Amino acid sequence: MDFKSSDTLTSGTVTGPREQDVLPATAAAAVKIVIVGGFGVGKTTMVGSVSEIRPLTTEETMTQAGIGVDDDYGSETKTATTVAMDFGRISVSDELVLYLFGTPGQERFWFLWNGLFEGALGAVVLIDTRRLEVSFDVMGRLEERGVPFIIAVNDFPDAPRHPVHALRTALDLDERVPIVSCDARQRVSSRDTLMTLMRYLHSLALARA
Repeated sequence: MDFKSSDTLTSGTVTGPREQDVLPATAAAAVKIVIVGGFGVGKTTMVGSVSEIRPLTTEETMTQAGIGVDDDYGSETKTATTVAMDFGRISVSDELVLYLFGTPGQERFWFLWNGLFEGALGAVVLIDTRRLEVSFDVMGRLEERGVPFIIAVNDFPDAPRHPVHALRTALDLDERVPIVSCDARQRVSSRDTLMTLMRYLHSLALARA
């Protein structure tokens, strides 16, 4: 087999993951988090920007066969779509690790969501204020599965800005569900969004105790 990898010796023997990709020996707990949203809201971008390991992506080129079937919003600039999932990892502390799973946005791949939601402690729902309507099915599926979530408004340059209370009303959200602004391209912004989710999950756990 011809291994095309920087982690391969000239003899063709795989040497394993890069040193920076190895799970820290101090890690004592791992949490599964899902990044969800409609097509083109920035899920793959967020996983890629915040992951401390090389993210796994399953993007495929959008073709003529998808016309009339797939969401083609922004297709003049977006040429690929996630067909299975994105995967990344971030260490919150020496002991706690988050495993990140980005869901496919195209509706014909939504049957994969149930498997990705399985075992998830919580979720980030990425939204684009130009297309709030695509978020309703996403939130509904999370509620059906009992997966707590926060809302992250991805900061697209040409997207309209709305007050938090107006967004909460439009999305019919409980007052306790956090709504934050983020830039999925920026590691710090994506990290802060994940930390908001973790604080929210902690508050829910305390309320149940």
